[in-house]
Amino acid sequence: MASFVLDCLFCLLPSLLLFLLSLVLRQSRVGCWMRHAFRAAGWRLWVIICLILELPVHRNGREWIKEVKSPEADILSGSGQTSDGTILVCKPTALAKYLLQHCGSLAKPKLAAWPRGDPHLQTLSSLLCGQHGDTIQFNRDHLLLKDGGIVALDWAVGTRLGDGGARRRWEGRKALGCFTSTPPVLLLIPQSWGGMTPHLRLLCHQAMLQGFYVVVFHHRGTAGSPLTTTRLTEFGDPADLEQAVVYVHSRHPSSVLVAVSEGSGSGVLLSYLGECGSSTYLTAAAAISPVLLGQMWFETVMPPIYRWGALFHRKLQLSRYANSFRGVLDVDHALSCSTLRDFEEAIFCSSAQIQGGPPSPGGFLNNGSPSLRGMAPSVAWTLGERAYPPKDWESYWWRNEPLRDADEVAVPVLCICSSDDPLLSPASTLPFSLFLSNPYFLLVLTDRGGHCGFSMEGSEQMEESEERWSHITVLEYFRVVADFLKKDGASWTSPVETGPRSRMNTMAHRRKKGTMLRRLRPQQFEQSSQDDVDGGNFTWKRSYTR
Repeated sequence: MASFVLDCLFCLLPSLLLFLLSLVLRQSRVGCWMRHAFRAAGWRLWVIICLILELPVHRNGREWIKEVKSPEADILSGSGQTSDGTILVCKPTALAKYLLQHCGSLAKPKLAAWPRGDPHLQTLSSLLCGQHGDTIQFNRDHLLLKDGGIVALDWAVGTRLGDGGARRRWEGRKALGCFTSTPPVLLLIPQSWGGMTPHLRLLCHQAMLQGFYVVVFHHRGTAGSPLTTTRLTEFGDPADLEQAVVYVHSRHPSSVLVAVSEGSGSGVLLSYLGECGSSTYLTAAAAISPVLLGQMWFETVMPPIYRWGALFHRKLQLSRYANSFRGVLDVDHALSCSTLRDFEEAIFCSSAQIQGGPPSPGGFLNNGSPSLRGMAPSVAWTLGERAYPPKDWESYWWRNEPLRDADEVAVPVLCICSSDDPLLSPASTLPFSLFLSNPYFLLVLTDRGGHCGFSMEGSEQMEESEERWSHITVLEYFRVVADFLKKDGASWTSPVETGPRSRMNTMAHRRKKGTMLRRLRPQQFEQSSQDDVDGGNFTWKRSYTR
């Protein structure tokens, strides 16, 4: 009998232990302690994984953000800090004050904490996976450029989830608080290696829900678009984007046009804003995780997993047209490069190209020296200095640094950066003096967010957990800027001069400026001495002098 009772106790022992454990976990202190224990164990395991993959470990960026806070960045009473771990660095203008007062997403970012907020997990998820990755439907336009090249423009026409009626519901309402009742147009610029990332698709989906016409600009030879010339887009060459903006404006002349770049795509967007100045059709622009200092970014070694991923995309594009490029450059050498700098130099710099041989159909001799054979004189005149390859690495950045013409930018530009971005240079290298002196540049610096991540604290519903704080902030920023410009009386719908004479003056200015391009470093952005920029004395109406 005793042995039977013992056998029963042994059989019931696991159930009793589970019952006792459930009673213990009902105690709030014990449950909290267990969660902290599992969290600490998970963090240590993640640190080991990062060490194996040679990934930098970011625990908290708030300590560094406190160091960059400056009295010069004060916007309202107190400081330029918008919330815990997020600061706004900019010139204290009327627009900056208006943004802090009316842009609620700046005051309450609600960024996700670890583990969901880990910079590497956010970066990889934004580049590789997303809920709305295959739900958006596009119609493609192929735009023929002046030099015979082709770029692709993808127009979002709806989704398979039935959200295509959002724009129809928008008809008859004021768009972005602006001057017309037609929906605004949002131009999206992907990473420099091309393709639509899930992060960009989420922004496209969110913008469509808010009534935007959405069009994605693809660099030549990317995203399946044909490459009809032996010219690829240099990192800071805005010529293709300029022609695309003119075309988009011709399609929707009465709509407000705004643009958003993703990651390294900011090189083309910032260059375009600087070269076009006040003649641009854009009303405002934003850059999410932008590359502000291009040469420094290429010369800074990325963690291996990101470096090989970016190189894989670039080499895949080159290998697709390898036979066409073999007469112009050493394709095998470029495909064997192990860093982004070496690959970029092998593709674009004449010092790294093939020596000797006959002229190629693309307009360059096989020794890297320029030739007009195969290129019409009018095309060479239009391209200006870009009809000839740069001699070396330094001259390449002499004409491709994104902020080389930052003083010519004439529309508000919002840059959203994270101090734990694993793909960009350290946040301490950001050109803070530019944002403190130029009224058109605004920088939002967060303590976490990764590269094009910025995930928000998840909720129970999947749709809300897929939202990105950067998307909400950018779209709200466009609305607030439009309201501000309307109250300020600035007529920003389109340039006054749009005829051939205006375009000729712009091209002449670019050719003249091409011989005087300046290489900018972080310490070279000097504090502006113009007192009329402070407060509300600065006028935001563009003069259209070009």
